[in-house]
Amino acid sequence: MQIDFHHATTYVAARLAGFPQDKAAIVAHAAQYVDDATCSGTVHFDIEALYCRISSAHNMLDPRNADELANHLVWIPFHFLPGNGGLGEGQNPIGSFINKLICKPDSPIARQMVRQAIIDQNRPYGLHRLGVAMHVYADTWAHQGFAGVLHEINEVEDAKATSSSGVFAEGLASFLSRILDDAVPPLGHGRATVFPDMPFLSWKYKNGRKETIERNNTDQFCQAADQLCRAMKRYIARDPHAEVSGIEEQDMNKIQDLFTNLKEENGDKRHGAWLDAIEHDPFSFGPEKITYSAKGPGSWKEQALGTNEEKRRYTWNQAFLKSNWKFFHDAAQAHRFYVIYDLLPKFGICAA
Repeated sequence: MQIDFHHATTYVAARLAGFPQDKAAIVAHAAQYVDDATCSGTVHFDIEALYCRISSAHNMLDPRNADELANHLVWIPFHFLPGNGGLGEGQNPIGSFINKLICKPDSPIARQMVRQAIIDQNRPYGLHRLGVAMHVYADTWAHQGFAGVLHEINEVEDAKATSSSGVFAEGLASFLSRILDDAVPPLGHGRATVFPDMPFLSWKYKNGRKETIERNNTDQFCQAADQLCRAMKRYIARDPHAEVSGIEEQDMNKIQDLFTNLKEENGDKRHGAWLDAIEHDPFSFGPEKITYSAKGPGSWKEQALGTNEEKRRYTWNQAFLKSNWKFFHDAAQAHRFYVIYDLLPKFGICAA
């Protein structure tokens, strides 16, 4: 999924769940920032204070993707949550270990991850942790069938549109072959490029096992939006097991229309259309204006550090300790530790 879903759709789901605007904005910003936090390492301040941040994403051609441990620490906990074959604790899918790592939509692992974010909400970074969890949870629909490791299961061949999908209805296979080359590793859905992320696309392909996989992205994205709303209602109720309803029909119809009608490869352009719809063609919560800046003026990083430039030493400001940027990185570290060291081992998965 791209910024149109992780920021805009997540914001809509949060508002429909009952979050006020300011809290919904934090959750949605954190959900998208998972894709934009590509820098790691220690931040040094001029009073000798230090802060260690982690990256929650790599660019597909980042050299770190060749480092098995580095990509396990990013792709597995943040983008391709292992699905354990859709089975619960103490159960194993048939076949080799890779079958435990393949991402599955709304798996028992994913549900436990969401429950933990609800349980830990009293932390200062609770909303940011929820945003991180919502990113990972949503990706279990878009990234299903792929694994966050270098493996042949992630190969993609003979990709074809299965219904009218705008500019991709014709020439999908040629488009795929044109943009794929040996520089893109079989990591996650790198070989499928942006196809799993485009809400309007129905398509099929052959994976590394020569199995034909058919995907209707619109249906899967609608399911994801509905489940995100339910999860956030449980967060508000402070009960990870609460019986809650999903998105009402009128709002879901609007979400589905946006998914299907914005036939645009560029996620930023789709995002802009979503922001315009939220402001001028309102959902049931009314017209609202929202923005997002990954870097530059107004970004969380600039607010926290006073600049977006990578510097050897930053000027200390006491407000840093309560900044959204620090809380996001606190949340990312808490999320990764929980997933790698607590959650996955319960399902027999030792990932990093």
